[in-house]
Amino acid sequence: MTAAQLSVGTLMRLFSVKGGYMLGFSFLYGMSVWVTFFGGVIAFKTLSRPQFGALQHKTFPIYFALSLAITSYLIVAWVSLNPNVLKHAANPLVPEVAQAYTLASSILMQASNYFIVGPLTSKTMFQRAKLEKDEGKSYSDAGVSDQMKALNKRFGMLHGISSLANLGSVIALTFHGLWIGSLLA
Repeated sequence: MTAAQLSVGTLMRLFSVKGGYMLGFSFLYGMSVWVTFFGGVIAFKTLSRPQFGALQHKTFPIYFALSLAITSYLIVAWVSLNPNVLKHAANPLVPEVAQAYTLASSILMQASNYFIVGPLTSKTMFQRAKLEKDEGKSYSDAGVSDQMKALNKRFGMLHGISSLANLGSVIALTFHGLWIGSLLA
């Protein structure tokens, strides 16, 4: 038996929907794990609170936009590569459909962060920073105003929702990665 040899044709076949899918998923998953578990923690421990907030305000919209774009490509590619998804779309017990639902849940969580929760969190963070300047007190000082307490509560709630949505997306992507990894074995 002769070993297969590389040619221009075999190299050109690398540029396919499946190849794009694997690259897209790999990029998305790596980015999501880094931002969720490493990058934010390092920045939080390294930067001052105002610098950290400014960094998050600038990076999170890009992170969520990239996540949305890549996951949207993944779901379109998944459906095109798995015809059973459209045939059995209402039955989440069909494995390919369950994976489409998994990707869709990731999109919903990313979209909620990009379009709703993220902007509200940033707005609240900036309102709190302005009030700190006006009152001459840090948000965590004793004896802050009722308005500051309300902003602290709102920020905590929004930050918690954002973190849970992001973590939910990472969990969904982990499940999907385990699934597609088992198909390769």
